Amino acid sequence: MVSEDNVIEDSVSVEDDFDGDDYDYDDGGDYYDDDYGDAGDDDDDYGLVEDDDFDDPGAMVSRRPKLGYTVLQEADIKQRQEDDISKVSTVLSLSQVEATILLRHYNWNVNEVHDEWFSDEERVRKSFGLFERPVVDVSYANEFTCGICFDLLPCDNFASASCGHSFCRECWQGYICTSINDGPGCLLLRCPEPSCKAAVGPDMIDKLAPCEEKEKYSQFLLRSYIEDNREAKWCPAPGCENAVNFAVGGGDFDVTCLCSYRFCWNCTVEAHRPVDCETVTKWMLKNSVDGENVNWILHNSKTCPKCKRPIEKNQGCMHMTCTPPCSYEFCWLCLRAWSSHGLATGGFYSCNVYEAEMQKGNVDAEMRREMAKNSFEKYTHYYERWASNQSSREKALEDLNRMESENMEKLCNVQCTTMSQLKCITEAWLQIVECRRVLKWTYAYGYYLPEHEKTKTQFFEYLQGEAEAGLERLHRCAEKELDKYVTADGPSSDFDDFRTKLTGLTSVTKTYFENLVRALENGLEDVNSTACNKTASPRSPASPRSPTGRNGKGRGSRGKESPRAGVSPKNVDDTSK
Repeated sequence: MVSEDNVIEDSVSVEDDFDGDDYDYDDGGDYYDDDYGDAGDDDDDYGLVEDDDFDDPGAMVSRRPKLGYTVLQEADIKQRQEDDISKVSTVLSLSQVEATILLRHYNWNVNEVHDEWFSDEERVRKSFGLFERPVVDVSYANEFTCGICFDLLPCDNFASASCGHSFCRECWQGYICTSINDGPGCLLLRCPEPSCKAAVGPDMIDKLAPCEEKEKYSQFLLRSYIEDNREAKWCPAPGCENAVNFAVGGGDFDVTCLCSYRFCWNCTVEAHRPVDCETVTKWMLKNSVDGENVNWILHNSKTCPKCKRPIEKNQGCMHMTCTPPCSYEFCWLCLRAWSSHGLATGGFYSCNVYEAEMQKGNVDAEMRREMAKNSFEKYTHYYERWASNQSSREKALEDLNRMESENMEKLCNVQCTTMSQLKCITEAWLQIVECRRVLKWTYAYGYYLPEHEKTKTQFFEYLQGEAEAGLERLHRCAEKELDKYVTADGPSSDFDDFRTKLTGLTSVTKTYFENLVRALENGLEDVNSTACNKTASPRSPASPRSPTGRNGKGRGSRGKESPRAGVSPKNVDDTSK
């Protein structure tokens, strides 16, 4: 079975490929107009899973993009920690214990330790309690009186730090155990003598603490190597013990742990590209305040727009069909007829557009109520779509799990094919999972778009609608059309055509989302009023289908257009040709 984590690991190239310029609009344009062209070539590689990698799951990890971060397992962390301690110990001619104490105080920054030590060794020693010799005279008597319990005991029952203050082992043990059980503060432990600042290092812990406390101290020391390091953070996935070392200034903050959980290194929230961390923080805070009210509304069943019977969404895509005898087909999001979402209406997903009705006039009590209502309705609009895409993503993960664990082998047997020939199915579901994640966060982006920037809003909604329409076609194909081949009694003559179609849809959908991500990451800054007014207007068969790189000259035609906002010139036809 494929877990969500494994799915995300396998799909690591999906999001990372958003930075690439691997696809031309010509490919997407032909397929969008139902002319598959070369999209279904079985030998084509659409950047998701390579042939050799599909047969060798271990190769997927090795194909992880060489980005500005490194995933560290516990053994790696320990090794790095020991290497840093050895470096400091060798360069400064200190014991391992003293090197550990210094590094802990300087947040495991080797360079800073060196700089401070060579700048003023005496000050550093005094500040952190690293005494070269005892500060009290050591008596050679056979018995000592403990300064804590005042018991007179043999000298071999006593121990002391570098300062020379001696206390009995039982008192030392109680002091150390209490400090360790109080938390990570034990890493800064000092001599029990109130006036003494001598550091108590790992050597004293190993010598005096019970096994359980030793283990706790070791874990605190290990975790401090990550938690005190400005360039490393723990993976936030539940149960994961890995950490990510990130080269600050390395660019994109989205990282993928070895457990396959993808998150933003900057804010440690799940990966939210192309939305910035500030927007995510505001959105999540708003959800925590208003989300419960909206959830109460959304979790009640919707009614069929035609027969008014209660309905429940039990599949991932938004194309709903009421039960017979009604059989009305409609969109789950906007509850309009599904026929209004297809090519017949220009392929534009109108349900992703929010039209705020703002009344004008004096602001009175009635106006304030109306504005509050509009504000809540706007939030509900975006939150519902944000939540719906999240649930659709989770459903897509479940479907992929089921496909991998139950249906893939069955499909091979029924259709008399090999697993490598079915990689297009895995690619399609990985693309769906990743696109649902991106689409989910675009609704948070759209909610915070300034209402007075109509040009950007229109361009954003156009790009979002085109991407969403492509995703719905891919999701429907992978979810509904595939089922008949799984349940077939024998090989289907058109199964190869289906694989060609699914491969083409995967490629085109990937291109749509690359364009959307690039535009949003550029802040929609390059869009101009004239271009946006074109894209926002209803398209007729004779009008240009900008800004998607296609025109309205009919199926398979390829128009020449200038690059649109946020899109590399490589992805559009060169007008100079």
